[in-house]
Amino acid sequence: MTDDTIFGKIIRRELPADIVYEDDRLIAFRDIAPQAPVHVLFVPKTPIATLNDLTDGQAAVVGGLVHAAAEYAKREGLAEDGYRVVMNCNEHAGQTVFQIHLHLLAGAPLGRFGTQK
Repeated sequence: MTDDTIFGKIIRRELPADIVYEDDRLIAFRDIAPQAPVHVLFVPKTPIATLNDLTDGQAAVVGGLVHAAAEYAKREGLAEDGYRVVMNCNEHAGQTVFQIHLHLLAGAPLGRFGTQK
């Protein structure tokens, strides 16, 4: 059972979502406020609030999210041009739903992070 976040409600089908992938470990759906032409969220069904809460025994959960995102990018023809994966941890980093999740962004040039002006 998942916690009571919006993602938990999507996993339990209490809220609608445009689901693009699901297996016994995770679900992936289109973001309702996309930041790129393709913006898909990959969410584990295991409730883990932030990356800080991840235990040694749960490290494979993050690997599963990354692998699913890479497979989705290949299947959808996004891999060759490129895509970005992002995980935010806590409010200052932009985490708004406290259930770990991975953002896959693609479909247009995304610019660079970390460049100084």
